[in-house]
Amino acid sequence: MPNITLPDGKKLNFKNKINGLEIAEKISKSLIKHALIMSVNGELKDLSYSIQNDSSVKIITHKDKEGLDVIRHDAAHIMAMAVQELFPGTQVTIGPVIENGFYYDFARKEPFTSDDLEKIEKKMSEIIDKDVKTKREVWERDKAISHFKKIGEKYKAEIIESIPENEELSVYHHGDTWHDLCRGPHLTSSKKIGKAFKLTKVSGAYWRGDSNNEMLQRIYGTCWSSKKELDDYLHRLEEAEKRDHRKLGKEMNLFHFREESPGAVFWHEKGWTLFQRLIEYMRLKQRYAGYREINTPELLDKTLWEKSGHWDKFGDLMFTSETPDEKVFAIKPMNCPGCVQVFNQGLKSYRDLPLKLSEFGKVHRYEPSGALHGLLRVRAFTQDDAHIFCTEDQITDECITVTKLILDIYKDLGFSKVFLKYSDRPEKRVGNDDVWDKSEKALLEAIKKTKLEYTINKGEGAFYGPKIEFVLRDAIGRDWQCGTLQVDLNLPKRLGATFVDKDGTKKTPVMLHRALFGSLERFIGILIENYAGKLPFWLSPLQAVVLPIAEEHNDYAKKIFEDLFKEGIKCEVDLRNQKINYKIREHSLAKTPLILICGKKEISEKSVTMRKLGSEKQEKIKFTKAVEKLKMLNNLPIK
Repeated sequence: MPNITLPDGKKLNFKNKINGLEIAEKISKSLIKHALIMSVNGELKDLSYSIQNDSSVKIITHKDKEGLDVIRHDAAHIMAMAVQELFPGTQVTIGPVIENGFYYDFARKEPFTSDDLEKIEKKMSEIIDKDVKTKREVWERDKAISHFKKIGEKYKAEIIESIPENEELSVYHHGDTWHDLCRGPHLTSSKKIGKAFKLTKVSGAYWRGDSNNEMLQRIYGTCWSSKKELDDYLHRLEEAEKRDHRKLGKEMNLFHFREESPGAVFWHEKGWTLFQRLIEYMRLKQRYAGYREINTPELLDKTLWEKSGHWDKFGDLMFTSETPDEKVFAIKPMNCPGCVQVFNQGLKSYRDLPLKLSEFGKVHRYEPSGALHGLLRVRAFTQDDAHIFCTEDQITDECITVTKLILDIYKDLGFSKVFLKYSDRPEKRVGNDDVWDKSEKALLEAIKKTKLEYTINKGEGAFYGPKIEFVLRDAIGRDWQCGTLQVDLNLPKRLGATFVDKDGTKKTPVMLHRALFGSLERFIGILIENYAGKLPFWLSPLQAVVLPIAEEHNDYAKKIFEDLFKEGIKCEVDLRNQKINYKIREHSLAKTPLILICGKKEISEKSVTMRKLGSEKQEKIKFTKAVEKLKMLNNLPIK
């Protein structure tokens, strides 16, 4: 006689075993229509699952994240079903839910085309309209292997063989003919998927992710709870394509990549100007906040990395070099050990703490070639690192100060929506619980002071301390994890960092790792996409271009350029023998914020005609007023 406890604390009593559909009906007749799966004592189950003992139950609908995930999971199955009906002989492998959708990997000799995707979508709709029922069965291991081998599904048989023997094997049937090995849970029938889905692309994928294995075909799809959500997502995809920083970087003449140095950026003049402007801004912000900028070598002896513990943990990601005297050096994958060496120079007192050391350090990490993606995923990048050495009692205040600084910087750069992820102590960790208690309390207090939305990743902190990740939401609703704040209870001790405390004894400082951009390269990519290339005036690598209407106006145009240049405005004068409208189109494509046009009338009035990027309107303004206006726009947003 199970007693069912609902999320609101209400209890339902039943005489016999009960399933999710019966519970939903008991709660509300309308709930049956919206019920998708259920949570039983924290585990997701099919609605057909039989409950025999007292349990806590939540009915999952499309409003829940788990509900949307199961809709996507069923959509993946129905896609695989449609593929095998349309293209007999195709083998299925795995089909998981991913962010915003799903995919399935198929073994098929002929490549899928865009026309094939349309056919598959149509077949999926037909299957959904038939409302095929879902049924779960538990199979014996040998039966499952034999069955899938018999029907020509060698990959599926291989998956089963790799599953631990004590693990239950479940097979889901969709209708009378199609089935697949799957843990579940799943919807009761196909109609509950709805029609808010679309297949988006086909790509190659190695079996089990190993380049030594066969190449499979991966079909991606997206799926949502409503047509509106699907349309919104497809619009975001379209916008994202327009905003692709790789495309805009070429149009704006900012950077490029070459096969001779994969994952390393070749910065052009304008791109490098943007890069340095960000550093200039950050330098001022940090100086005002009490940071002292340092610089440490890029090449360090292997012994230091062994001592720090990075060799064991990151050795596979390091680029190394061996000298003729057989010494092994590594190009640094992070700045932390070098910073500790600077701290260790000279005797430090408690009066010196907190000591804030910042560094724009170039680091290198061996990222797999398949993971490289423009500026967003590179092998060589510059971190805006800082390490704060402090006492245990100073952790709280310093975390709050760092968090405020990070949020101020994001606001200056146009990111007002920021979310936080907090990760506390993992099972395997260093340091005693008292210090962990202080560290976690400090980070949580810092988070609460921001009054921002945050999530807790239980047990996901680093082995050396808890951490906060700062997530930015851009102009089209995408989230980017950028800044981090980490409490380190390990590295200072490993590298012998000490300070003399009030009582005259030597103690190990706590080390706060802090990055605001994370990687300057990646952050520039995010900035370009967020602004669609239309960067704020103060940040733009080329802020204004002067265009004479005809050759006889060149001298005046050059004078305007010279005066603006002297005032620190990043500008050019375009004296090419091209029509004015051609030049305007070209500079607009390159995302130049302001175009200053001058002709006979402007010369006589000592004025310029100003045209802003993205606007058809033109404004005639006295040149002296224009200069003052541009100077104000060019000020760094330092408060």
